[in-house]
Amino acid sequence: MESENYVIEMKSIQSIYNDRTETELVTAGKFRRSDDKFLISYLDSEATGFEGSETEITVTGNKLASIIRRGSSSSDLVIEPGKRHHCHYSTPYGDMVIGIYTHTIENKLNENGGSLYMKYTIDINTSYMSDNEIIMNIKEAPHISG
Repeated sequence: MESENYVIEMKSIQSIYNDRTETELVTAGKFRRSDDKFLISYLDSEATGFEGSETEITVTGNKLASIIRRGSSSSDLVIEPGKRHHCHYSTPYGDMVIGIYTHTIENKLNENGGSLYMKYTIDINTSYMSDNEIIMNIKEAPHISG
């Protein structure tokens, strides 16, 4: 059953050589299980740099994830450990194809929420761009009775 009654805590870490940037987001979102997959979606904000977009993450075990962003910014990323995928990424300056090489997916999600960790490297035209980590914690929002 899909519900918007979840709290999604996300930390995004981007490392470019010795320069490291961390972004944190806490937001309401949707979370549900569908067969062997988990679906997570939330509205992006100024904090993520993608205000006006919605992000949906679909995760299958520790073997595959997709991150699809639609709205003011769009991207289609495929995260699959040990493999490199060519993925679409849209910027205000135009569209491009980037390479995503995934190091790991650690999926500890269950019907009630849980955690998800993904680590991958981005390249543009096979030239190193950055190392990236996404750390998510998902839990049911507290019920407020009036």
